[in-house]
Amino acid sequence: MTLERYVAICLPLRHAELCSPRSTLHGILIIHSLSSLPCIVFLSIFFASASYGSHTQGRTCSVEIFIIHTWQGHLRSAISQFYFLIMCITIVFSYVKIMRVAKAASGEDKKSTWRGLRTVGLHALQLLLCLIQLWCPFIESAVLQINLMLFINVRWMLGLQVDAGVVEGLKQQVAILQQQCEQEGLMGNVSLVK
Repeated sequence: MTLERYVAICLPLRHAELCSPRSTLHGILIIHSLSSLPCIVFLSIFFASASYGSHTQGRTCSVEIFIIHTWQGHLRSAISQFYFLIMCITIVFSYVKIMRVAKAASGEDKKSTWRGLRTVGLHALQLLLCLIQLWCPFIESAVLQINLMLFINVRWMLGLQVDAGVVEGLKQQVAILQQQCEQEGLMGNVSLVK
């Protein structure tokens, strides 16, 4: 999502070429392949080193049951933090470039610049909420060592994360409301969202 917005704003003449359905499909396949690698590795290690009795035990349903060795937990946390770092760098780089282009395009129009910065800020907030999910394994493994009930409560709370779609839906509702108010002459030149 971030890279598509970067291409659309910073490289508009190449957008159709770079963001074709074929390249989008390739990007999705690459992302799914990279994100499934840790799961495949952990399941392979579990089935290779766990005894048969551990397959039939009644246990709390979580990814932690597949972690037999301490180093596996550390590896899982390291992979999540690595993914988080790569995504943060990509988002920061893209949105800094987008903000520069938006500011240059608006020129001296402060109102337009402010509107563009708010839109970019909202998109950054959406992506931050998505990235918080990568901290979940790190938090959950630390809490599981303290208390099982606390672990269950923390997992439930982390499951209630705000989805980026909710933020986008709210943004669209505000835009629709603004448009209706402008049509009825209630808002004048006030602008909430671009």
